[in-house]
Amino acid sequence: MAEDPSFNHPLAQQTVAIVGLGLMGGSLALALRGRCAGLLGMDHNPAVVEQAARMGLADRVSTLPEVVLPQAGLIILATPLSAILRLLDDLPGLHPGPAVVLDLGSTKSAVVEKMSDLPPQFDPLGGHPMCGKERSSLSEAEAGLYRGAPFALTPLARTSPAARRLAEELVGAVGAHPVWLEADEHDAMVAATSHLPYLTAVALASITPPEAAALVGPGFRSTTRLAETPLSIMLDILRYNRANLLPGLVRLQREIAYLSHLLQSEDYPALAAELEQAARRRMQLTRPSAEEKA
Repeated sequence: MAEDPSFNHPLAQQTVAIVGLGLMGGSLALALRGRCAGLLGMDHNPAVVEQAARMGLADRVSTLPEVVLPQAGLIILATPLSAILRLLDDLPGLHPGPAVVLDLGSTKSAVVEKMSDLPPQFDPLGGHPMCGKERSSLSEAEAGLYRGAPFALTPLARTSPAARRLAEELVGAVGAHPVWLEADEHDAMVAATSHLPYLTAVALASITPPEAAALVGPGFRSTTRLAETPLSIMLDILRYNRANLLPGLVRLQREIAYLSHLLQSEDYPALAAELEQAARRRMQLTRPSAEEKA
């Protein structure tokens, strides 16, 4: 698309509209207060809008997208995936353009594909902050939620340099660090680091008998924590990242079968080697990056 001069405005000169005022959208609003020219919030739930107004979350909040969206130069979609896709369909009728459009959805391929259908007055790119909690309500929102987190950014071929700069500035303003990659690459990675761990937590919680509650400790709590993630969020994620999750589940089943084989055969040296290798891999995967240390 032809780059509109308004896209060159820094974040401090932008009016930002956040659609979806749960944990992610609410935390983003808290982190952006005082960092942009105007901050608008929208949520379909009247109780959430009332709570946001009491909190002073934004300059204006509403249940109606047509009330807040037309004023924004940067629109951030912070709803569950299915709602993001519907909003992208509806956006041309709600905003005359121009505007940069960024989403916070947990899978990117379906969103980026839908964004490609937006009219040329919109400058879209995908986003996914790698942070969160099991509970997704506005009551859980906090200004520091994004601090230190990787924030995936998945541009389209049409995404302008100015929109990329604005997205990077936004990410830095909330204390996160940008990770630029393609949508399909992102989806393959988060299947392994986020979505498969969720299913693993679900499986472990499902097979644990109720009578074990008397001996539940921090190990079980930390391992199964993700099983409490709201279904309204996770079902969309599993649906739209199914192509990456199914091969991951096969690999997980093979690893569990191998561990079972080592136990059945009482091959404790091989079992020890596998456990040590897993510990080393975890340390490699979770070691803070140079950006996080800075």
